[in-house]
Parts: sequence; C-alpha cells; structure tokens
Amino acid sequence: MSQQTDHLADKARRQFLTKATGVAAATVVAPGVFLHSVGNAAPREEPVNDSVRWGMLIDTSKCADGCNDCVAACDKENGLDQLIKPEGASEEQWDMQRPRWIRSVKLKNNLTGRVTTLPMMCQHCEHPPCVDVCPTGASFRRADGIVMVDRHTCIGCRYCMMACPYNARSFIHENVQLKPTATPRGKGCVESCNLCVHRLDNGLNTTACQEACDKGAIVFGDLRDPESAVSQALAKYPAVQIRADLKLNTGVRYTDV
Repeated sequence: MSQQTDHLADKARRQFLTKATGVAAATVVAPGVFLHSVGNAAPREEPVNDSVRWGMLIDTSKCADGCNDCVAACDKENGLDQLIKPEGASEEQWDMQRPRWIRSVKLKNNLTGRVTTLPMMCQHCEHPPCVDVCPTGASFRRADGIVMVDRHTCIGCRYCMMACPYNARSFIHENVQLKPTATPRGKGCVESCNLCVHRLDNGLNTTACQEACDKGAIVFGDLRDPESAVSQALAKYPAVQIRADLKLNTGVRYTDV
C-alpha cells in the first residue's frame, strides 16, 4: 500500500515538474518567434545532409564599440563562463589562455584606414584548413556546413589552431570541473564555435549570439534556402568574406567592413 502511494506521489511530482518546466521555458522566451520555435522543437530524426548549409551574416554597422553581448551569450550558452582561472595563473596569463568561441576584434582597412569592430568566430569554411591538417580526423565538417571538433578523437596537437587563419579555436589547458551537458569539454582538447549545433539538432533554428544581439546585427539561417532571412539579407546587402583571398568559401559573411 505504501509503495503504491509512493508511486502515485512520484508520478504526480513528475507531471508537475513537466508542466512547470514548460511554463518556465515559455516565460523565458516569450514574446517572439523563438517561443514558436521552442513549442515545435524536437530532436532531429533524419541524418544531416547537404540540403542545408548553416551560416550567418553580420552587419558590422550595427556592432557598437564596446558591446560584448554576443560574446557573453556564447560564453553562457557553452559554459565558458564556468571555467575557473588556474591556481597561480596571473590575470594576463588567464586572459591569453581562456577559451573563447567568439572574440570582439577590430579590423583596419589598410587602404582607407577605417577601423571596424566585429565578432570573430569559426567561419565554418567550405574548405576548412583545420580539417585538412588534423591527423586524427577529429576536426571535421558536417554535411550541413558546420565545422566541429570531436573531443573523443582530438589529441590536442593544435595543428588546427595553427592552420586556422581566423584564430578561432581554443585549447583547454586545465581540468574542467563544470561543463554543460550539451557542451562537454576536457583538458587537452581543442574547441570552437559550432553554431549552437545542440540547438539545431533539437529542432531550434537560432544561435545564442543571434538571440543576444538586440541590434539585429546577426542574421542566422540556411544559406541554401532562398527564402531564409540570411539568404534574403545576403541578396539585399553587399557582403564579404574575411580573408576572401584564401578562397575558403566561409559560411560567415560580413557587411560594411
């Protein structure tokens, strides 16, 4: 009798938690399109294929000098804000070693002298140099264009970091105590922006950096879909690739650089 009572109590508790979690999620994201996305979100059932190529357009004219919102959102989404400075390390050393998936950088046009502030992350190249130099295949490019690192086969040689022309990859130097389930990490592995792949594989269609940018500087979506917001923005505004001379056909493009 007691076991039956306990079972009913557990069942009621699980039902309450399920409902409560749903309400909390709706409260956090409402109002807006993202609420609709969450409501219909579900894990991907089909294998990744090349009918989609994920990418983004960044309007640098909307990137305010000193704004760090996209960087902070990326840090929180991927647990980078949970990393702790190693004991004995100076602030300067930690600043150099701290993993970052997005960096706010300034680019100077050598012809005009104009300086542009923009977020720099993995550019998700069609022909990624990091993949070419990886001796174990840990660096790889998915069929949908996302360039990633398999931490289980990464040996920490850092060849990929040397090959990346965007300085977009980070190395984990120390043991990690706290890490999100969606973004596991460990000492001795390389990592970088993966366009919030855990969201995409669960039916969402936004990245944390895009959501955090209240200026609308970041437009994310399917580059192969002519009706997607990113494709329409690319058709409307002139865009460039950073280091286009390398002919990597990046998935991240910029305007007003």
